[in-house]
Amino acid sequence: MKEGERKGKAVVVGGSIAGISCAHALIRAGWDVVVLEKTPAPPTAGIPTGAGLGLDPLAQKLIQSWLTHPDLLLHSTLPLTIDQNNATDEEKKIKWTLTRDEGYNHRAAYWADLFHLLYNALPRNTVLWGHLFVSFSIPNDDRSYVRVETKTLASGDTVSIVGNLLVGADGSLSSIRNHFLPDFKLRYSGYCAWRGVVDFSNNENSEAIVGIKAAYPDLGRCLYFNLGTGTHSVLYELRDKKMNWIWYISQPEPQLKGSSVTMRVSNDMLRNMLEEAEKVWDPELTRLIRETTDPFLNVIYDADPLEQIHWDNVVLVGDAAHPTTPHGLRSTNMSILDAAVLGKCLEKWGVENLSSALKEYQSVRLPVVSKQVLHSRRLGRVKQGLPFLPDGYTFDPINASAGDCEELQQKKMPCFGDTPLFVTTSTS
Repeated sequence: MKEGERKGKAVVVGGSIAGISCAHALIRAGWDVVVLEKTPAPPTAGIPTGAGLGLDPLAQKLIQSWLTHPDLLLHSTLPLTIDQNNATDEEKKIKWTLTRDEGYNHRAAYWADLFHLLYNALPRNTVLWGHLFVSFSIPNDDRSYVRVETKTLASGDTVSIVGNLLVGADGSLSSIRNHFLPDFKLRYSGYCAWRGVVDFSNNENSEAIVGIKAAYPDLGRCLYFNLGTGTHSVLYELRDKKMNWIWYISQPEPQLKGSSVTMRVSNDMLRNMLEEAEKVWDPELTRLIRETTDPFLNVIYDADPLEQIHWDNVVLVGDAAHPTTPHGLRSTNMSILDAAVLGKCLEKWGVENLSSALKEYQSVRLPVVSKQVLHSRRLGRVKQGLPFLPDGYTFDPINASAGDCEELQQKKMPCFGDTPLFVTTSTS
């Protein structure tokens, strides 16, 4: 913020990675920030929360620029330097390498670890826990302000918070986005993901862990994809002796309950999942899946790219702005980069030129995220063995040519190595 400029205040709705990243970027830009999160308290450190994710090189630099001790990111993540796609023969229970990229340069993080790293680096009381977003309004006589109504879950009282900017970081089911786009609907991908994290810190020599490390010798630095007939799985190791796996299964769209795209599963669902795993995957991966405590089901959605992600002094970031499938490991990375670009735009234009700042943010991010959402959609359908329109192309991992396999690599993602306009990073 330039000397003599009025300080802006931003109200961020959503206290997950996207909202916390926005708080960092906007505070760095000289703004006051308050984050509203309906969860009553931050997740307790050490208690399993969320799943694994991959951080690209730019996201790593941005996170480090927000931390007082940048090395903490390296200490809480593991390298992902290899991107490998295998084919699996379900009948013979054998697998072979389709493509291997040893220059991947990502890092594997556990959601809870990354959250606490970012949250603990914020000023105290930045996040208001147990505050449910209710509504917002922009006065007709002064459109430089937005009034946000929030309900405190502990008391039931409604509290008004006034700011210059409202940031919707409230996820793929965003209520702020739906205020402007009431007819918006998520697009079901045609498949769901079983997900789980196995903590083997007290059982390193178990049959499951010894077996999986023998079958996948580059765990600890490799992102493994296994492609079967009409299905695929993902496997990689996390810090502190945790193993993250994902298994995508084509099925009719489940009925969601509440405001989450994840579902807890019944004992019958779990039993059927384990029986199916034995038919599809190698014994080592099947054993790891069987060892997982409390696996959960993630319903996979995305949406056609939006044409607009800001209105007046309201702006969308993260999954609220661009719901995406997970196959390009873009969701968290796009959220972090959204936050950084938004912060740079606000710093450049100041609160007096908020409209110009939001227009520039939109012009920088929309072309990139639109390409990445559509590429991730295609990549998911290719790996899942689903036809991809308009050509009806279906990938067959058993009989694929070397040229076909090249499409599976993460580095084929549009803008994979590009830095957006005017975003600079520093760990000072």
